[in-house]
Amino acid sequence: MLEPLVRKILTIAIAGGAMAILLRQCRKPAWWLGRLIVRNMNVRHARLTNWGLSHVPLEKSFTMLDVGCGGGRTIDTLASAATDGKVYGVDYSPASVATARRTNAARIERGQVDIQQGSVSALPFPADMFDVVTAVETHYYWPNLDADLREILRVLKRGGALVMIAETYRERRMDWLYRPVMRLLRATYLTVDEHRALFERAGFEQVEVFTERSRGWICVIGRREGSSSRPGYRTDVRSRPRNEGS
Repeated sequence: MLEPLVRKILTIAIAGGAMAILLRQCRKPAWWLGRLIVRNMNVRHARLTNWGLSHVPLEKSFTMLDVGCGGGRTIDTLASAATDGKVYGVDYSPASVATARRTNAARIERGQVDIQQGSVSALPFPADMFDVVTAVETHYYWPNLDADLREILRVLKRGGALVMIAETYRERRMDWLYRPVMRLLRATYLTVDEHRALFERAGFEQVEVFTERSRGWICVIGRREGSSSRPGYRTDVRSRPRNEGS
């Protein structure tokens, strides 16, 4: 009678330990497991990223930054658009940086891409540097969303845009499935209105919120003051959500 009980306790302990390791890897990939996870993210987030980026113009001469660059797939996409510009990536996980550098090795060698280890809370770049900053599936884990968005605002040029893309948001379709997972991940889980308010508190203007309801995706775009003078950007945007999809 004691033996089955011991086996059950051991099974639960092992499962709990495995879950804890996986959750830590989602927040900060490390070692060989972390490299596997970020390579999987490169594939899994491709359609989400392409959908999000379709809402913002990307010009050939742009200087762009991907925050929380993971495995580097978004950097490759941005660099394909900015053929006469330069794309930077930053991630606080050494495993992610290593994978992203391998993904973009040829572009790094040509000088078109630069990937560094660092934090969104203290970006290693001067002010007024970037035309576009992207953040794909990463803001859930940022230490201080308000302060971190202000740090991104600092490195944006006047008229530049932050594009935040995520595969889930609070009150999305089938939200009840996602809430417990986000709690386990200790992730910030915001509604559409909370995303918009976050951008506005940080000082972004012309905030747009796009959703793909059938998939539960969200894309939030905010611009630094002065965006009305930028070619290619709309000047009649209102700070309200726009919904796409069914």
